[in-house]
Amino acid sequence: MIVRLARRIGTVAVVGAAVAVVAAFGVHDQRTALTLGESHPLTAEPRGYLGVFMPGMPASADGLAAFGSRTGTRPNVAVYYSGWYEPFQSHFAAELSARGAVPLVQMDPSGIDLAAIAHGRYNSYLASYAQSVRTFGRPVIISFGHEMNGNWYSWGKDKTPPAVFVAAWRHLVTVFRAWGAFNVTWLWAVNSLAGGPGQAASPQPWWPGASYVDWVGIDGYYYYPAESFATLFGGTISAVRRFTRDPVLITETGVAPEAGQAAKIPGLFAGARAAGILGIVLFDAGGYRDWRIDSDPAALAAFGRAARGFGGNTGGR
Repeated sequence: MIVRLARRIGTVAVVGAAVAVVAAFGVHDQRTALTLGESHPLTAEPRGYLGVFMPGMPASADGLAAFGSRTGTRPNVAVYYSGWYEPFQSHFAAELSARGAVPLVQMDPSGIDLAAIAHGRYNSYLASYAQSVRTFGRPVIISFGHEMNGNWYSWGKDKTPPAVFVAAWRHLVTVFRAWGAFNVTWLWAVNSLAGGPGQAASPQPWWPGASYVDWVGIDGYYYYPAESFATLFGGTISAVRRFTRDPVLITETGVAPEAGQAAKIPGLFAGARAAGILGIVLFDAGGYRDWRIDSDPAALAAFGRAARGFGGNTGGR
């Protein structure tokens, strides 16, 4: 009851803010701002999602089918990383929709003053983006400033104060809602407390509040043979559960070859099942580690078998 009351009070506050934004843009019909609290456009059932990021996205969605063919799976989420000022990739989203998949957009405000976002300096860009998403009309997952509890991005720890990040997040969500983009599922994605290129902090200071978030995402990678789902994600899930019961999605993960890809993948999926996770998004690309599973037939086969039951998959290799 207390949680529901808190959400209701928070929603009222967001409605007021959305009405103010609508008025600032000169939009006279305020009905869009007053429909907050409607049901979210995507189901939050555990094991509902299997996703992937691959090079070539969002130029084309062809890689999604190719990945599915190689692994014997049917991914229903595809990630792409969107630079500031980049428009919503409607064509890519439509391609995904035709394949039964949903776009997960990581909006990255690289080099952007988040205080300026919060103060409305980028409202024209955000309004244009929101209108494109609304016009698309099908479900879209949007995350903003992922891994903010780490110190490797300009919007992250030690570079942008948590309160400024929170203000920017709330403003972005408010603008989208003011323009009627209710087909967005808002994903707040943090870095695992155990893993990554640097030390991540407890994510709570960056929490925007229940009225501004639908799902929680956690990014974490297997670097060493001794790592497990429990050691990589367990502590972060527990930390998040201290302040929200929102559904959790593993938004970025991969296994370094030296960690043993074929050996680690079954435990990744088994751990996600046991924890009631929404799903898993595989980062199938290179970088400062080669996270791709394509070069290892045993890893491909292990992924296909382990992914059974995720994202509508009914089978695998």
